[in-house]
Amino acid sequence: MRKTRLISACLGSILSLLVTMLLVHSCGIYSFSGSSIDYTSVKTITINYFEYKALKVNPSLSNNLTEALRDQFRKQTRLEQVEMDGDLEIEGEITGYDVRATAVTANEVASQNRLTVTVKIKFTNRKDSSQDVEKSFSQYADYDSTNSLDAVESALCEEIVEKLCDDIFNATVAQW
Repeated sequence: MRKTRLISACLGSILSLLVTMLLVHSCGIYSFSGSSIDYTSVKTITINYFEYKALKVNPSLSNNLTEALRDQFRKQTRLEQVEMDGDLEIEGEITGYDVRATAVTANEVASQNRLTVTVKIKFTNRKDSSQDVEKSFSQYADYDSTNSLDAVESALCEEIVEKLCDDIFNATVAQW
């Protein structure tokens, strides 16, 4: 008898939790991807190509960042991506691409270097201008100085782009 009550109470709690999760998710208040988009009024997004304005040139970084950000929004939101005049719009530019020594040996030789990428974004919410954001983001990845930048650049940039996309997503639609 006691065991039956315990099982019944657990099932009731689980059912109650599932119903609450379903209601919260379907109302658009919260999504499990982490976004706080009101899908009743916001349907589209425009993610413009990120211009490259850093002094040191990486010819593929603008395209890689733009496409990775578009992909993240495709996977984590229900927004339709449009070429222009989306309800939400992200535009940006890569303003920094720098390599610096982060660890120096006793012989004053760099033992580790850091690649840092800085981007500046402008987020416009045409449905609620109080959510507009203009902000710069910086992310980095370290590598051993025995490697040349050319040898590790692609992998480092991939890691940095992923971090930047998370930062931009969180600052724009997750509002963290």
